[in-house]
Amino acid sequence: MFTGIIQAVGKIREPEQLGNGVRLTIATPAEFHLEQSKVGDSIAVNGACMTVINIEGNSFQIDVSAESLSKTANLGTFGECNLEKAMRLGDTIDGHMVSGHVDGIGQVEAMDKVAESYRLVILAPLKLSQYLAYKGSVTVNGVSLTINSVEDTPVGARISINLIPHTVEVTTLKHLKPQDFVNLEIDTIARYIERMLALRNQEADSLFFYQKKAHDHEHCLEVQLPFLQRRLGNVPPIVPIIISTNDFAHLRRMAEVLKPYFNDDNLFVISSDFSHYPSYEDACEVDARTGEAIASGDVEQFLAAIELNARSEKDNLATSACGEFAILTLMLMLDEHYEVKHLMYQNSGDIDSHDHSRVVGYHSFAILRKQQSDEDFTLSDQEKKILKGIALQTIKDSLDGKRLDPTLATEFPTLNRNCGAFVSLHKHGQLRGCIGHFGEDFPLPEIVAEMARAAAFEDPRFTPLRREELDDIDIEISVLTPMRRIQSLDEFQLHRHGIYIRKGYRSGTFLPQVADEVNWTKEEFVGHCSRDKAGLGWNGWRDAELYVYEAIVF
Repeated sequence: MFTGIIQAVGKIREPEQLGNGVRLTIATPAEFHLEQSKVGDSIAVNGACMTVINIEGNSFQIDVSAESLSKTANLGTFGECNLEKAMRLGDTIDGHMVSGHVDGIGQVEAMDKVAESYRLVILAPLKLSQYLAYKGSVTVNGVSLTINSVEDTPVGARISINLIPHTVEVTTLKHLKPQDFVNLEIDTIARYIERMLALRNQEADSLFFYQKKAHDHEHCLEVQLPFLQRRLGNVPPIVPIIISTNDFAHLRRMAEVLKPYFNDDNLFVISSDFSHYPSYEDACEVDARTGEAIASGDVEQFLAAIELNARSEKDNLATSACGEFAILTLMLMLDEHYEVKHLMYQNSGDIDSHDHSRVVGYHSFAILRKQQSDEDFTLSDQEKKILKGIALQTIKDSLDGKRLDPTLATEFPTLNRNCGAFVSLHKHGQLRGCIGHFGEDFPLPEIVAEMARAAAFEDPRFTPLRREELDDIDIEISVLTPMRRIQSLDEFQLHRHGIYIRKGYRSGTFLPQVADEVNWTKEEFVGHCSRDKAGLGWNGWRDAELYVYEAIVF
């Protein structure tokens, strides 16, 4: 094991061909103290764990197999290399736990000097994307580094890393330039998390299996196809799922597995008749009870309605809903962001001259995402003051090595709402840092605290804020109202709305106040965001998802 803290920069010389591999001789400086090493020891060379096979003076030799050459970069050729001896029990871990097993090769996209620091941008291979996270650790050519941002692309993850001058000076990272290849190793913890998730997925997958006979006489899919063909034209791929269990725990687990797919990219169609074979009047009664329960979105009410219908002793009532368990699974996937809208009810008795003594009932419902009005979201002067205080105290506590507990704002309901925010720092009227978060996944005080800390210490455009600068810093907070999807640019109001554009893996935004700083039309505002922020080109927004939001700036 290693720590990712480079102990010296060596020089690879005299590569000697050994079949499909090579034997390397590496010269080390005096501060590496090679005299303390012996044959058989492990040394990380540019992040790859190698075994010492010979030592002569200040040089040592390693054999690099063809397999290792194919899985790494910067081995087998002349030049400088990062060196680190294996960690021993009792050693200080100043970086993170590094195994010396290279997971993939990344390509440098940028190595820019930003003020006194450097910004390193690397495109990591797609297979590593799931392991790379904001504030997570990654090893680059053996150097333990912290990821400042991650952008998923169709070909891999683009990670941005802030390098302090010391790291650049004492490692080979100072030689990096665009198009160079680097060795990457993911955080060991990420491997274990993947394993745990894989086992959990195996458990989930055990709920789903293919049985051809289950589909032989089942027609729930066939009755929906004409409607899908008429409405969609070209019908996308269909995954038919027949649910045949009444085990509530299994239904809940199925809902958990399916919920990540319950989004704008997928259409869920639940196919079910309702009452089977009662009289016309009885069908209207029991179907009304079932329909009201579904429209409520309340799982317990739905189960109670089904039970009450079963005990009603209506003549010839075989079932209240043949797709009861599929309906229940869908209802378990819903949360407070969705509502159920009843569209229509009829039964077979509504067909002219049909026998009213024996009918089948039919409901139709739509699941809608609740639209939140921008006007519903406001902050009082006291709440704004609290958020400003959280931001300032977070920065002060970070300078003192402490973290702020933002739960002090829980007595204000609005501040407990999940929404995004940007925190901007200005010094003498000039931007000194700005970081924001769009997701509506954390309470507002937590987002403000985290963004304030990041703006002060992690904006790659600026050096970390120093204590002596604090009195000159002005804090501006932009609290984002919940995003609302729009279908036309006519719904976008320049100077009032911010725009968020998303298409596939690419996205970008302009805050509302950007319009006050430029002289753009509405179309130019969106075009610049599409091209400059989302990377979709000037007209890329036309077939992308568009969202608007407002910013409460104070």
